[in-house]
Amino acid sequence: MRRLVVMGNWKLNGSKEMVSNLIKDLDVELAKVEGADKVGVAIAPPVMYLDLAEKLIADAKSDIILGAQNVDLHHSGAFTGDISVDMLKDFNASYIIIGHSERREYHKESDEFVAKKFAFLKENGLTPVLCIGETEAQNEAGETVAVLTRQLDAVIKTQGVEALEGSIIAYEPIWAIGTGKAATAQQAQDTHAAIRAHIASYSADVAAKQTIQYGGSVKPGNAAEMFSMEDIDGALVGGAALNGASFAGIVKAAADLSK
Repeated sequence: MRRLVVMGNWKLNGSKEMVSNLIKDLDVELAKVEGADKVGVAIAPPVMYLDLAEKLIADAKSDIILGAQNVDLHHSGAFTGDISVDMLKDFNASYIIIGHSERREYHKESDEFVAKKFAFLKENGLTPVLCIGETEAQNEAGETVAVLTRQLDAVIKTQGVEALEGSIIAYEPIWAIGTGKAATAQQAQDTHAAIRAHIASYSADVAAKQTIQYGGSVKPGNAAEMFSMEDIDGALVGGAALNGASFAGIVKAAADLSK
């Protein structure tokens, strides 16, 4: 059985006070969740707060993995505003989000550029959390699988399917991010199954072990049904991750299925 992973993407939200309160609240709430230790629980605060988050996590009783929202392709140099793998490792950040639709749209990151980030993270011992997803127009045109496989193949065809081992794929339908809309559990399952089948066309073994999260308006109220689906291995959570109780509620849904 694949381990369920629940990761909070805090996006452009935070302050010293907010980060401190949220991590402390989350630690308290996770202590109430039986079996939380069987779930991979991760957070990705803004890079400005990695130092504070690392210190708070070290003092927490719960097992919380520190992640980040972006990475550059260089170790150092004249790359103003960018973040290196060495900096991320310096703060013990290990789960690194790449390919998020907001990066693809607002920063014009192509499939090929995201694939290079994927390779760079793997080469440097960090875990890529590779986001893939389609727009509402693409979904309505029946292009979902074609879009997702194109995004995946940017990695597979340049690095080999084995490069996916140890990584996380996060399927995030763009039309469900921050909109309050969410795919039904069955819709998400069908898409996850298609993703896994595509990976299996290269390697059944890699596909069977691949963690595939769902992201897009995941809340405590719909998490349990999502996680009960065969091919949904947790969630990449946005807004609901900004509250300790709601995020812990999603972790609980995963923990209940992991007992």
